[in-house]
Formats: sequence, C-alpha cells, structure tokens
Amino acid sequence: MNVRAQLVMVFNLDKCIGCHTCSISCKNIWTDRKGAEYMWWNNVETKPGVGYPKKWENQDTFKGGWRREDGKLKLRALGKGPTLLNMFFQPNMPKLEDYYEPFDFDYSNLYKAPPGSDQPVAEAFSQVSGVRIEKITGGPNWDDDLSGSQVYAVEDSNLEDRTLVEDYGRMFMHYLPRICNHCLNPACVASCPSRAIYKRGEDGVVLVDQEVCKGWRFCTSACPYKKVYFNWQSGKAEKCIFCFPRTETGQCNACAHSCVGRIRHVGVLLYDADRVEEALLKPDEQLVAAHRDVILDPHDPTVREAARKNGVSDQWLEAAEKSPVYALVKEFAVALPLHPEFRTMPMAYYIPSLSPVISSGGDLHELADHGTFPLLEKMRAPISFLASLLSGGNQEIIADILRKQIALRLFKRAGNLGQPVEESILKNAGLDEAGANRLYRLFTIAPYRERNIIPTQQREEQDSYQRKGASGFGILKKTRGAK
Repeated sequence: MNVRAQLVMVFNLDKCIGCHTCSISCKNIWTDRKGAEYMWWNNVETKPGVGYPKKWENQDTFKGGWRREDGKLKLRALGKGPTLLNMFFQPNMPKLEDYYEPFDFDYSNLYKAPPGSDQPVAEAFSQVSGVRIEKITGGPNWDDDLSGSQVYAVEDSNLEDRTLVEDYGRMFMHYLPRICNHCLNPACVASCPSRAIYKRGEDGVVLVDQEVCKGWRFCTSACPYKKVYFNWQSGKAEKCIFCFPRTETGQCNACAHSCVGRIRHVGVLLYDADRVEEALLKPDEQLVAAHRDVILDPHDPTVREAARKNGVSDQWLEAAEKSPVYALVKEFAVALPLHPEFRTMPMAYYIPSLSPVISSGGDLHELADHGTFPLLEKMRAPISFLASLLSGGNQEIIADILRKQIALRLFKRAGNLGQPVEESILKNAGLDEAGANRLYRLFTIAPYRERNIIPTQQREEQDSYQRKGASGFGILKKTRGAK
C-alpha cells in the first residue's frame, strides 16, 4: 500500500449562482499580465454549452487524456512517432479562436478625441496584436446563461436530446466552475518531453517548472480538460497552481475564499497510488466505483501507519480525518469526478445539481410517493446528461445522489415545519438522521473552518518547539578566503 496525500476541491453545483467572482479573483492574482490575457485558470461555464475553450470535451477533435489499449493505458494522441513529428507543431491543440482573442477598450479616446459632432467611443482592440477589433466574436463565457442556445448549447456533447434547446418548457441549465483537476494520472505530466511538469509529493499539486519548460505544448494537447495554457509572451506553459503559496500557510484558494455561494470545500484525501492504474483500466461505467476504492479511510490504523512511512505528517493525517472532502466524496458518496472516462483520475469533484420541477402541464406534474418532489425521470435536467458529465455514463450513480438530496430536503423540511419524518425516506436513500444533519451542515451553514481544512506546509509550523530548541546561529556562507 503506497499511501499519499492530496489536496482536493469539491464543488456543489446546486449552489453555484454563476457570478464569476471566483474567476475574477483568480485572474487578478495570477493571470493579469502580458501573454496571459486569454488565460482563465478558473472559469465558470453554462451547461449545456460548448465551454471554454469551445468544445473542449470533444476528444475526437482534441485527443486529450488516455485510452485503454492491450490492457494498458496510453495517451490518446501521442507515441514515439507522433511526438517526434509534432515537436514543432501541435495539430490537436486549441487555437486562439477556440478560446477567444483577448480584448480591451481604448478608454483614453473618450477624453483625447478631437472636438467633433459625434460622441467619442472606446473602441475594442486586441491585447495580443494591438489591432482594432471591428466585431467581438468570443469570450471566456460567451454562451453564459444559455445565450445563443441554438448555436452553442445544442453543441454540448453531453446532450442526447437536442430538441430540448428549442423547448422552453423543458430547457434547463446549471453552472460548471472549472480549475485544473491536479489529477492522479495527469496526461500533461506524461506528455511533456522536457519533464517540466511534475506532481508534488507533499500535496499532489501539479506544477510547471518555468526554468525547464521549452514550450513544446504537448501538455496543452494532452490535457483533456484544456487547463494548461501557452504564454505567447514567455514561450512557456502555465496552469492553475492550486494557490499553493496560500495553501502552504493554511489559507484556502483565492477562488474558494471569494466564492459568494460557498459552493467549494477544500480538504485532504489519502489514496493508494499502487491502485490507480488498475482502477483506470475499468470500463467507463465502473470508473467512479473504482475511483472511490482508491481513496482510503484516514481513520484506519493500517492506512495511517503506511502514510507515516511515506512522510505524511500527523498534522496532515489529522486534517484528513476532519476533511469535508472525504465526507462528501467517500463517506456520503455525493461528489463525482468530471468526465472520469478521460482516465486522468481528476482530484476535483462535483455534487450534481438537483433540478427544479418542470413548470408545465400534463403528466409532468405527477409527484413522487412522498408528494413534494417529482420523480427522478421527470427532473428537468436529464439524468443521462449528468451521467455523461460526471459518471462515465452510469445513470444509477447519479440517481443515488439525487435520491439523497431529495431525502435530505424532505427531512429538513419536515423538521422545520414540525411535521413527522418517515424513517423510510432517509433509509431508502442510504442515510440516517445523524448523517442527514451532518450533510445538511456541510451543504448549508458550515463556517469557513469547516468547509476548508487545509494543513500548513511551513516547516516552522511543524514541530515548532523542537525547531526553536535546536536552532542556532549557523553560518550560511563561508567567509572570504575560508577553505
């Protein structure tokens, strides 16, 4: 058993309001500079929609992630031959127009324009070339809130019945915030010929060594989530760094810290690295179950001992025990990885949204036996859509999670109204009263220190008394002439 620790983020899609505060906070801190104008390490997409970059989920086009071949995992697009042939050209990499040409406005023209009969305007110009843009045709969330549905939403690869887009009585939407998943089997790391991308052993964060990167851009092509970007100014690859300067001091990520809806939870998971490849070789519909099996119980003495042998400190083990992420991903099993069929084993998880009742006539108003929520198959967001997005097509996993959410709402509603609660409601969903109350707290009223349990990595914070007692006035540099 090869036990390692990973910092993980969970997103509750039922609470995201699409305000993009997370995107702006990330942009202001990390990518507000030349060469990174088009980069959004954190972005929020509307689903159904084509996303950012456009149609990033279509691996027939971009050929990211892994595939099973002869009982082994192989990169979808690369091998020894293609690597050499594509050393200076990446045919499967998104183009700038797949993202958008970053633009700004010439506000100085508002007060520098010469006198005239017309009101001066701030015209758009490209932040890459500086050339005036006559018509803006794209942005990082161009199809936000289902804008241009018949052009963009209809192209969502997860949508089976595309006639939904043309029927306002059945149309649905939810937001999908995305960051780098800091995968356990990252295709970007495996594809880099310079070995510039690596996964940190202490917290699992995937980083790009800017001193080693040669700008080959294999990482951008290989990442199925298209969360590695090319800086045209520096000629280097860049990506989300999980705000490690913040997490190392116990602070949560900028995106999570600024989240208006409090949809994000950050914490530690322990996993068995020896079982990752075996889990990823499972068929698509079994990937979620195999993914969960890789995650280990931090309360298990055997797991804790193996973790200590791998250098995981007691501070991190304590954080893993209290982790809200472990509760949501493993204990209650309500959070799922994004597109597990890409076989990178992503370490960002999503709680599916519980869609509202369809406001329409006919049999769509038939309610479930408990009389408050519609039947699962009558939900506005099709289970097949959520399954394609979060469970490798396994609809039963999605149905189980939605049953828990429905049971939780019925349980709390009855309690708030002073009504009796049927024991079968929670029992049929795999919950008990204590578990339901705990899950409700995590979903709703949990304060900052319960939603984000992040152990520090500063050496000064670990064994501080011993460090103080053993420290002295060491000589960092030899004096001139010393041997």
